[in-house]
Amino acid sequence: MKIINDFKEYKLLDMADGMKLEVWNGFKLLRPDPQIIWKEKTHPELWNNIDATYHRSNKGGGEWEVKNPKLNNKWDIHYKDLTFNLKLMGFKHTGLFPEQAYNWDLLMNTIKSAKENGYKEVKVLNLFAYTGGASIACLKAGASVVHVDSSRGMVDWAKTNAEASGVSDKPIRYIVDDVRKFVKREIKRGNKYDIILMDPPSFGRGSKSEVWTIEDDLFDLVKNCSEILSDNPLLFIINSYTTGLSKTILESVLRLTINKKGIITSDELCIPMENSDLVLPCGSYTRWEKE
Repeated sequence: MKIINDFKEYKLLDMADGMKLEVWNGFKLLRPDPQIIWKEKTHPELWNNIDATYHRSNKGGGEWEVKNPKLNNKWDIHYKDLTFNLKLMGFKHTGLFPEQAYNWDLLMNTIKSAKENGYKEVKVLNLFAYTGGASIACLKAGASVVHVDSSRGMVDWAKTNAEASGVSDKPIRYIVDDVRKFVKREIKRGNKYDIILMDPPSFGRGSKSEVWTIEDDLFDLVKNCSEILSDNPLLFIINSYTTGLSKTILESVLRLTINKKGIITSDELCIPMENSDLVLPCGSYTRWEKE
């Protein structure tokens, strides 16, 4: 497993009874996590002065109980020289997944190394790109990026994050579209990418209400993406939060689709709990990379 240790402004303080207690740049949040099946708190003294708590509803979804009025507005968090905008969203989210810092570092290091070793331009395609954490990391490292998401609100948020990180003037195209349709058009146009990454949901809808299910649609999407890899690609990354879809299955998807010489690996992304040996698994990645 990969442990995220250097996200200074994010901390997992404790976890118990299906809830995780976190600090996001000074604000203490309490959010559900179904993996936390034990009842006992390790640090009960920390479970006070909580700024906002997300309460699940028995009917599905839920809502935030906000005790600190400052959290009615947006606030920022920083990872190294990246800046991201946060806000309390529906279904317990804040607009950022801190465990993805592992991939941000990998992307930045890969891009910088490639440019030092003969790549005049590194082209990146980010699918299901959400609020743009990976896109911004790639821009910071000197790549050009195509950022695709079916939600205009998420794309607008990514633009805000790019401005906050000082890369809004860098080469990026923002596309609001169903990723499957976009990739098929890229095949016809003959466009190629050195890095492709995706963060597919278990279930979703495209920009025109196209239905996506990861079991039915992921393999064909990855197969199509393999056709728009450059002749000398660097990375292909699939992030997964889908319970029951194992890393072994995703490795098989890459082996069956990426007809390039390289190495395929996968692992869990985990966040350590402060002052404890416990870690919280937060999804996984599977990647192909150039040897």
